[in-house]
Amino acid sequence: MSENVTTTTPASEEEIREALYDVVDPELGIDVVNLGLIYGIHVDDSNIATLDMTLTSAACPLTDVIEDQAKSATEGIVNDLKINWVWMPPWGPDKITDEGREQLRALGFNV
Repeated sequence: MSENVTTTTPASEEEIREALYDVVDPELGIDVVNLGLIYGIHVDDSNIATLDMTLTSAACPLTDVIEDQAKSATEGIVNDLKINWVWMPPWGPDKITDEGREQLRALGFNV
């Protein structure tokens, strides 16, 4: 049902970050932005976005799930989305936002 609409104006980092709040880590139930998993967002002149992104663990089996969610969340905002999986610096709980900490506490995590 979705049409391939090519937008000519590159999306802003803020628009993409806002869309990524809909991408939820399936194990923790918290979005990837508040978990601090997004290290960087770059949009080129062709409106193709590249995320520098990590996961809570390099052994996480959910890269495909998160990649599919991210592509769906940014559909219509960017022409394509690529994820550059980065493992340095390693993710740690210190990267979780205050909002993410509140969500984790609501789920019973001690953070």
